[in-house]
Amino acid sequence: MKKVLTAGVVAATAVLLAACSSGQVGGGSGGGVQNNKQLALIPGVQAEPFYISMQCGAEAEAKKLGYTLTTQAPQQFDAALQTEKVNALGSNPPAALLIAPTDDTAMLAPIQQVANRGTKIVQVDTSLKDSSIAVSSISSNNVEGGQLAAKTLAELVGNRQGSVLVLDTKAGTSTTAARVQGFTDELKNHPNLKSIGVQFTNNEPEQAASKVTAALASTPDLIGIFATNLNTGEGAATGLRNAGKTGQVNLVGFDASPSEVDGLRSGEYQALIAQDPAMIGQQGVDQAVAALEGKPVTKSLTASLHSLTKANMDANSQYFYKQSC
Repeated sequence: MKKVLTAGVVAATAVLLAACSSGQVGGGSGGGVQNNKQLALIPGVQAEPFYISMQCGAEAEAKKLGYTLTTQAPQQFDAALQTEKVNALGSNPPAALLIAPTDDTAMLAPIQQVANRGTKIVQVDTSLKDSSIAVSSISSNNVEGGQLAAKTLAELVGNRQGSVLVLDTKAGTSTTAARVQGFTDELKNHPNLKSIGVQFTNNEPEQAASKVTAALASTPDLIGIFATNLNTGEGAATGLRNAGKTGQVNLVGFDASPSEVDGLRSGEYQALIAQDPAMIGQQGVDQAVAALEGKPVTKSLTASLHSLTKANMDANSQYFYKQSC
């Protein structure tokens, strides 16, 4: 009986070791999860062209490198909903997780739990305040994006004087906060333009439209609006349209979704600051795979930004965002 039990222990140990070497057993920073070919992407919200374009770039690069990438996105840009997606990775974590944290503080704990199982973390687009958990972070330089928006607005306005409204999404969103910072700092270099402050919209177009309606009523000299993302831009365009102010108040949006591009062409927007989300997704996969394969990893990468106007938009159509891959 003793010999039989000993043989059983040896056999079980051999099976366990084989599973570990194949990357099928996770758990803890010493697990074998890094050796599998599964990558996961959890963007900020589903069905948004920016994140769809990112997904397309990530999927293409993963396939090229021999990895499989799955995407799970929350229905709203919300930390609680995104936490559910992170927690759903459960006992079968991917080798690497590409994630756009929806809150720079609240998402730390759930992401840390995944990292503790051995998963490599790559931040795409947004980031945590404590970025030490991530092997790499890829984003646009959002401060420069805000500066570019202010410069573009100043060029559109010329020497005319007036007030400017800034529409942000939610407090705690790292990307839009940086855009606001860059825009506000650059606006100081244009004394003919005066900021009337920042309004938060909870990332809801209806709230953005309402904020624009209120600003038009209280600020007769409103000459420009900077909308920091897709939803605030769409809401601002609606507010201006409802008030009959389309084209009279210069609207500078961030991103280049199909609806924003159509709005730029029709005159609802006067400019868009386009990112390159497909490149962010591609670079995210590249850095994740490098970390998994023991190759050099770049801690921080920035993607390019482009100012689009009606005059130059067709020449820069490669930066228009996608609705599907």
